Amino acid sequence: MCGIVGLLVKNQKMRADIGKLMLPMLIGMTERGPDSAGLAIFGAPVSNADRKFSLYAADEDFNWQKLGHDFTNHLGTPARIEQKANHAVLTTHLEPSTVRVWLKEHYPSLHLLSVGQLMDIYKDTGTPAEVAERYSFQNLQGSHLVGHTRMATESAVTPAHAHPFTAGEDWCLVHNGSLSNPNSIRRMLQHQGISFETDNDTEAACRFLEWRMREGDDLRTALNKGFDELDGFFTLLMGTKDQLALVRDPFACKPAIVAEHDDYVAIASEYRSLAHLPDVKNANLYEPMPEELYIWKV
Repeated sequence: MCGIVGLLVKNQKMRADIGKLMLPMLIGMTERGPDSAGLAIFGAPVSNADRKFSLYAADEDFNWQKLGHDFTNHLGTPARIEQKANHAVLTTHLEPSTVRVWLKEHYPSLHLLSVGQLMDIYKDTGTPAEVAERYSFQNLQGSHLVGHTRMATESAVTPAHAHPFTAGEDWCLVHNGSLSNPNSIRRMLQHQGISFETDNDTEAACRFLEWRMREGDDLRTALNKGFDELDGFFTLLMGTKDQLALVRDPFACKPAIVAEHDDYVAIASEYRSLAHLPDVKNANLYEPMPEELYIWKV
């Protein structure tokens, strides 16, 4: 059992407070996921030539300043590093493939969480309230976000196994449920040259959908193919640079509720995570139908 939350703020005046609006949503899902939590936030984009790399260090005393110094010395170009606890966002104009290879060679203990121009990911073990305080979620600003609280059922409790999962750039996925065929999906994708970082079933779904979009599908087409390939029970919530997307399996075993308001779209596993939202009594509240795609544009 896990909890999912999503928030897309249509009213631009409210985007500076998206962290404050989200925080009760995430904490409201504590009983559904007390062992780890995570959040992907889509904020202001960096320049077209730059990419942001969200990094996690298991060592709370990791020397991020040394990382920046080594990066400049070895690669001949400076990088901007913004630290939050044992996470940091590294921004550079170098190609992602170059940065990935350098990190793996020189800092193999670091975990690369995401790459993109808008999206930052924070995830860690602990209760949702603990993780939110550690990374100052209430101060986050942006247009939309995807969050998750985890109760592990099929893999270890580690930051790497926490959600959101990501692949490609500015793309992430959270999952409530359990897939019965992740190993076959994994083997199929490995034949396509795609590597995996965990044994979590959600990573298989994430990399499958991102692979389909990289092959030319739009999000809607990729999700429709997911109905053919992904076997099991799932509610999936995805974030891209300009969309939120929600889908439930044909049996709709895993709960979800949506609140559509003139100012925002909010998604959660249970209504209690939506109850605090401004003027929610005038929102259109509904339970998403099984095997139906719900996509909202920023």
